[in-house]
Amino acid sequence: MNILVDTLIDTHCHIDFAVFDEDRDQVLCHAAALGVRTILVPAVSASSWQQTIKICSPRLNDAKGLLKPQTDGSAKLLLALGLHPIFIDQHQPQHLTELDALISQHSPIAVGEIGLDFFQRELDREKQVAYFTKQLIIAKRHALPVIIHNRKAHDECIKLLGQHKLKGGIIHAFNGSIQQAEKYIKLGYLLGFGGMLTYQRSRKLRQLAKALPIDSLVLETDAPDMTVSQHAGQRNSPQYLPLILKELAEIKQMNASDVAQACTQNFNNVFLD
Repeated sequence: MNILVDTLIDTHCHIDFAVFDEDRDQVLCHAAALGVRTILVPAVSASSWQQTIKICSPRLNDAKGLLKPQTDGSAKLLLALGLHPIFIDQHQPQHLTELDALISQHSPIAVGEIGLDFFQRELDREKQVAYFTKQLIIAKRHALPVIIHNRKAHDECIKLLGQHKLKGGIIHAFNGSIQQAEKYIKLGYLLGFGGMLTYQRSRKLRQLAKALPIDSLVLETDAPDMTVSQHAGQRNSPQYLPLILKELAEIKQMNASDVAQACTQNFNNVFLD
């Protein structure tokens, strides 16, 4: 897939997680060699922010050089900072103040990973909505897009995004309805598709990807989770993004290079313009 070199962006990858500590540099070099030259890394909790910043800082890119190779041949990293709804029990009010300050200090490309998770019923929904709303306000104050996690809460999420007119962002691992997708798109949000697309059993998701306009889609891995079918049961990796690209291109009956270029341009339109 050499034709794809210099065109791919993994828009959601937790390369900062400890599972990559032993071989992070090798993974980033291998990913870049396969054409995945840029990776967005969304932080998930206040306790992990400094680690994420530490890992991203040496590889943070000049936006104008987004797809130019690193001098060591590895992928460049884009930093996002946020409080993930899965860890809602850990979040404290002072973390919002700290988030605001760190954004001013480190200039991340987005606020994230933030959002709502109503799938896990033990998570406090009222607290989730409160922290999500406050982070949307922070994102608006800094004129930043957002990276959104959403499970079983699309209608609530759409309502809140409609109330807070932001720069846009990405609905990570989108799996809602076509009607919900259209509402997100109308609000200026891109829809992320990842490894689940490579499973033939994901019929609803594959039909959704086929139906949605290419100018509203981006590619992601969510590594180390949600791996592709070719590596089922293994740690996911940004190295597998070309496999997701290949699947999306086949589903949409498009040339893979054209899909890669479109998804990259979609990202640029929201995050770099």
